[in-house]
Amino acid sequence: MPTKTATTKPALKKPRAPRKPAAAKAAVEHKAVAAEKAAPASAAHKAKPVGQYTFATGRRKTSVANIRLFAGAGDSVVNKQPWNKYFSYKHYQDEVGQPFDLTGLAGQYFFVCQVNGGGAHSQAQAVRHGISIALSKLSEEVRKVLKKNGLLTRDDRRKERKKPGLKRARRAPQWAKR
Repeated sequence: MPTKTATTKPALKKPRAPRKPAAAKAAVEHKAVAAEKAAPASAAHKAKPVGQYTFATGRRKTSVANIRLFAGAGDSVVNKQPWNKYFSYKHYQDEVGQPFDLTGLAGQYFFVCQVNGGGAHSQAQAVRHGISIALSKLSEEVRKVLKKNGLLTRDDRRKERKKPGLKRARRAPQWAKR
C-alpha cells in the first residue's frame, strides 16, 4: 500500500518595495544642509532658551502639549510662534495664562511648548494643563492653589463614538408614520 505524502504549497513571498536610488537620497540630504546654513543668517532667527527647565505634558481630548517651563523673563512660544499669536482669541489667551494668574507667578516664568492634535480650544486647554503640572512641581503651596482650582485634573471627556443604526452617538433617525 502506497504511503501518502503531504504536499505543501510553496510559501508566497511579498514583493519587496522598490528602494530609492542612492543619488536621490544624497540630493535630499544636500538640500537639508543648505537650509540649515541659511537659517542662522536671518535676522528673525532667535536662539532656543538654554538652561534648566521643568518638563510637563498636558492633555485634553486628542490634544497633547509638551511644556518646557523656564525661570526668568522671556517670550513664551507655542509651536515656534509667540503664544499670543498662536492663540489669537482673547478667551484662549486667558485660559493659557490662568495658572500664572492664579499663582501670581506671571512674568517670573516663561514656557516653550509643542502642541498637536485636536482643535484650537482643546490645544489651549492642553497647554493650560501642562503649565499647571509644571508649576506644581515647583513648590507645594503652588500645587495647593492649582489643585483647589481644578487645573491639575485632566479633563478626560471625549466625543462619544457613533453607533450603528443611529445618525450620531445617540441621535436616532426621525420616525415617519407613512
